[in-house]
Amino acid sequence: MTEPDLLTEGFEENRQRLRAVAYRMLGSFAEADDAVQETWIRASRAGADGVDSLGAWLTTIVGRVCLNMLRSRKARRESLMGVHLPDPVVSRDEGTTPEEETLLADSVGLALQVVLETLTPAERLAFVLHDLFDLPFDEIAPMVGRTPATARQLASRARRRVRGGDVHVPEPDIARQREVVTAFFDAAHRGDFEGLVAALHPDAVLRADGGTARPEATMVVQGAENVAGQALLFHRPGTELQPALVNGAAGVVVTQEERVVAIIGLTVSAGRIVELNVMGDPERLARIDLSDLG
Repeated sequence: MTEPDLLTEGFEENRQRLRAVAYRMLGSFAEADDAVQETWIRASRAGADGVDSLGAWLTTIVGRVCLNMLRSRKARRESLMGVHLPDPVVSRDEGTTPEEETLLADSVGLALQVVLETLTPAERLAFVLHDLFDLPFDEIAPMVGRTPATARQLASRARRRVRGGDVHVPEPDIARQREVVTAFFDAAHRGDFEGLVAALHPDAVLRADGGTARPEATMVVQGAENVAGQALLFHRPGTELQPALVNGAAGVVVTQEERVVAIIGLTVSAGRIVELNVMGDPERLARIDLSDLG
């Protein structure tokens, strides 16, 4: 087998992992796919002759590509109020596929992705590549133009910000998550305000991202009673809620007249909902493949 053929084969073997790295870095499926494609272009031009670890080398390339893409975002922001939710990984309620499992590289799912959006590009790179994908700091350092010690500090600072962002680890039992989520939406359907509040943590937060198409739907609401007030609007005439896994946790896909209008990811911890993330951006919803959900 020729060297180009070996590179092609090795790249395909690493493609899903590279996409997972890019998704964690960028929070966007479209941008992640672009980053993977750019990684292939750069790798094929350079050739892998003399590369000891193809996987690590490709991860380094995709990391650099993602870092450049993050830095280019500074001049644009998708929502007027600073709320930008990552693209959700939506799976059948029965469980995730192996490809989806690769994307979900940790146990805190969408909650972590939301906090990652607040990090600087260099912090995000150091944290994602080291903490989530085990790349050593001496390989991360050249990507950000720093020493390994400084790269370690970047990851440490990112770790503190993640902890400060109150990233709750979801209830490990998906069935228990689903019980809490079902009770919550049943209360919304009945107009049971007290039932909604009972299902929520006192400091619960709701984030909604309507994108540039629906800026009026973009908001951050905090506190159980305030979130419950918004949740009463979830069940409008003609609205249907389909159970699904959103980034590996219990969530719902909201449809009106068979059109997807929102994807809601929820974090259930210690028997209560601590976080709701509502993706309602029509443009981004249209790009998410929900065919497996029927």
